[in-house]
Amino acid sequence: MWNDGRVQQPDAPSALRALRDDGARPAALLGSWGGHGAVLAPEPALIRGVAPDGAPWLGLIGYPDEHPGDRRLVPEVIGGHPGDLMLGDTLGTTSGTRHAWHASWNPPDQSPHRRAVEACREAIRAGDVYQVNVCTRFEGRLDGDPLDMFCDIVTRTSPMKAAFLQGDWGAIMSFSPETFLAGRGRSIAEHPIKGTLPLTQAPEALRASVKDVAENVMIVDLVRNDLGRVAQVGSVHTPTLLRVDRAPGVWHLVSHVTAELRPEITREQLLDATFPPASVTGTPKISARERITTWERHTRGTYCGAIGIDHPATGLDLNVAIRTIECAPDGTLRLGVGGGITIDSDPDAEFAECMHKAASIVSVTSG
Repeated sequence: MWNDGRVQQPDAPSALRALRDDGARPAALLGSWGGHGAVLAPEPALIRGVAPDGAPWLGLIGYPDEHPGDRRLVPEVIGGHPGDLMLGDTLGTTSGTRHAWHASWNPPDQSPHRRAVEACREAIRAGDVYQVNVCTRFEGRLDGDPLDMFCDIVTRTSPMKAAFLQGDWGAIMSFSPETFLAGRGRSIAEHPIKGTLPLTQAPEALRASVKDVAENVMIVDLVRNDLGRVAQVGSVHTPTLLRVDRAPGVWHLVSHVTAELRPEITREQLLDATFPPASVTGTPKISARERITTWERHTRGTYCGAIGIDHPATGLDLNVAIRTIECAPDGTLRLGVGGGITIDSDPDAEFAECMHKAASIVSVTSG
């Protein structure tokens, strides 16, 4: 299975299970991470409250704002030294023995989401905000090992930025299509996603959508502003604008923004300037965040935060923790879903978009 520390493909999910069966608590980044298709950490030191500081790090940073009365399912920040890494070129597939697990899901009530969307549109009319990401949440229950659930879903959907972390606090299963921050040395990039259509529709319709294009362009402006706070003057560029990419179940509009960081900027300062990710907050970011906590009924938790790695072998590479499941030790599951709201948003269409985004995950209910 192993050769010079590299995962022999197609075996990344199988390798995870083998590590688990040997008594380890492995973590994994699968899809596209720092130039690798599979980054496995057999024995990472994942400690509550440890954020990136420039040393080798693997972990998560949850969305920082909380809704009164709704506790977090897992700690807000978890991370530490990833230990020895196993690196592979591709995600690979797994086959053979079936691993028993079962997940049951309860979809969110549409009424609170509709009220939140309407409140957002009123705030846009008043000039308080221009675009805000409004979210809702699936609740569920897992009978089985979350690692098996993760491996089966990632094999069936092949997301670009999948991640698995676990500890005595529970587990995180992320199937994200979106890069938050990536780079090596002083070079940094964000790849914001805004604009979504189900795969049943033509991809050209997404690029032609006034609402989706406006949504993406506003977030690109916010990303440029965030990076401009820590970048060398004149170094912020947008080499890709409004590209249509395929993700599990949907088409997305994706743009790329690049920058060169000033020499004195630390990891902490970079995150202070850019976190939470622009695509899951809104414009202006501070006003959007303030309103999100009043419009939404739930604490987002890990959802809309970031998961990833900072290591010499990969550089800095963080996803946006969307399409991300939190699993408590007792099997309680949470899956957040959302979308960007503009003045042209239709509440029914926005809720349908949330359901399309969740479908590739909640439709896989057993191993």
